[in-house]
Amino acid sequence: MLDLVLTNREGLVGNVKLKSSLGCSDHDMVEFKILRAVRRAHSKLTTLDFRRADFGLFRDLLGRLPWDKALEERVAQETWFIFKDHLLQVQERCIPAKRKSGKNARKLWRPAWMNKLLLDKLKHKKEVYRGRKQGQVAWEEYREIVQATRDQLRKPKALIELNLARDIKCNKKSFYSYISDKRKTRENVDPLQKETGDLVTWDMEKVEVLNDFFASVFTGKCSSHTAQVAEGKGRD
Repeated sequence: MLDLVLTNREGLVGNVKLKSSLGCSDHDMVEFKILRAVRRAHSKLTTLDFRRADFGLFRDLLGRLPWDKALEERVAQETWFIFKDHLLQVQERCIPAKRKSGKNARKLWRPAWMNKLLLDKLKHKKEVYRGRKQGQVAWEEYREIVQATRDQLRKPKALIELNLARDIKCNKKSFYSYISDKRKTRENVDPLQKETGDLVTWDMEKVEVLNDFFASVFTGKCSSHTAQVAEGKGRD
C-alpha cells in the first residue's frame, strides 16, 4: 500500500477515505480529518488607543519642559533625539495601548495590479479546485480554468511592470515601492557592539559605529595600479 497517512500522535487523524486518482498519477487521493479543536488565533500586534488618550495631560506634559534651554546650542540630530525621547515618554503615559483584533491585525497584501475582477477569477479557481478534490469536476475542465486564470493574471502584471519601467525617470518612488513590496524579507542591521562593550540599537548609533570601524581600517596609501595610472596621466 503506497498511499499512507503518517501522524506522530494516536487519535489525531480519523475518518480516512481513499478517493480516485489525481490526473494521470498512479496514486489515489487520501481524504482524512484532523480530530482536534480549532484554536482561535490571537493577535500579538499592539497599537495606540487614541480614543482613551488624555490629550489634555499630553499637552501639559509637553509644555512643562523648557524647550529653549533643553535644545540650546545643540545640533539638529541631538535636538531630534531629545524631543523624540520626551515625546515617547509622554505618549506612554497618556495614550494607552491596545491589542489589535484578529480581523484587522494583519492587512491582506495585494499586488498593485490586482483588481476585483481578478480576485473573482481566483475565487472561482479555488471553488473549482475544491470541486475537483471531491470528484465533482473533471480534470480537463479544471486544467482549462487554471490555464485561463494564469493567462489573465499575467497580462495586467506585465502591463504595470512595463509602465513602471517606462516612467521610472519621472516616477522613481512608485518603481522602488513596487520592488520593495516584492521582497519577502525586510533586512535590518542587528545591534552592534562598541569598543567599550556596549550594544547600540539606534540607527544613527549603528552608523557611527560602522563609520568608526571603517575609518580605523582605512588606509590612505594608494595601490600600485592607481599609482601607475596617476603617473601615466602626468606624462600625458
